[in-house]
Amino acid sequence: MARHAQTTNRRTVTETFQRNGVFAVGRGGFTLIEVLVVIAILAILAALLLPALSKAKARGLQAGCLNNLKQLAFATQMYAADNQGKLAENQPAPHNGDSWVTGNLKVTAEATNTALLRQGKLYPYASQTGTYRCPADSAHTGGVPRVRSYAMNSWMGSRHMEAYPRQSGFRTFVRDTETAAAGPSTLWVISDEHAASIDDGWFLVTMDDSRPFASFPGTQHQHGYGLNFADGHAEVFKLRDPKTQSPEVRISHYNADWLRLKQVTTSR
Repeated sequence: MARHAQTTNRRTVTETFQRNGVFAVGRGGFTLIEVLVVIAILAILAALLLPALSKAKARGLQAGCLNNLKQLAFATQMYAADNQGKLAENQPAPHNGDSWVTGNLKVTAEATNTALLRQGKLYPYASQTGTYRCPADSAHTGGVPRVRSYAMNSWMGSRHMEAYPRQSGFRTFVRDTETAAAGPSTLWVISDEHAASIDDGWFLVTMDDSRPFASFPGTQHQHGYGLNFADGHAEVFKLRDPKTQSPEVRISHYNADWLRLKQVTTSR
């Protein structure tokens, strides 16, 4: 009898607590409100974390691009060291068959042909085909990634620009001693080029402002582009002018991004 009374009392207490919401025994699953609270918390966490993850990914791709450009800068220096100080040839198509890199990305059969990279003057010094493509470059031809994202300063590697489109008084550079005299840390050599603009390995910069951004810089690094310099370092230039959007937009010769590129292209 005593044991039965104790059991009855416990059951009565438990039922009383349940009615008052103190605890629930054997309740299955979550209530709708609890599920909604969890979903709201997850949404808030996602909103906080996704931008950070996106920025981290962008920084990683940018670092990969800068690493490629540094390798190409070192390849340029090693080529000059092995060739009595002469820089690798850099000519526009159709005269670029013996240049630092060959191939025209506007030609479908050449845009995805890695064999053309191997024919370039710098390939013995930068012999990984992935080095010639920016990791952030999503351009494809026929569903296949293009083999190259970079082009060389048109004032480097030949005297072509001395008379293009007329004599301008600016210097071209075909030897490492010439870049050293002008300031190698202030002269860019190889740069990202926009997927809609890139063709041969020759990045045209018209110092007389006749065609601002005829070759358009890449925009894949949070609206910026990577470029290396004659001293071997590489950096990213942000395109800060809102009008600097794409090759389809007409650029004024007063455009700040255009003026900045000209400042590191050549000298008088």
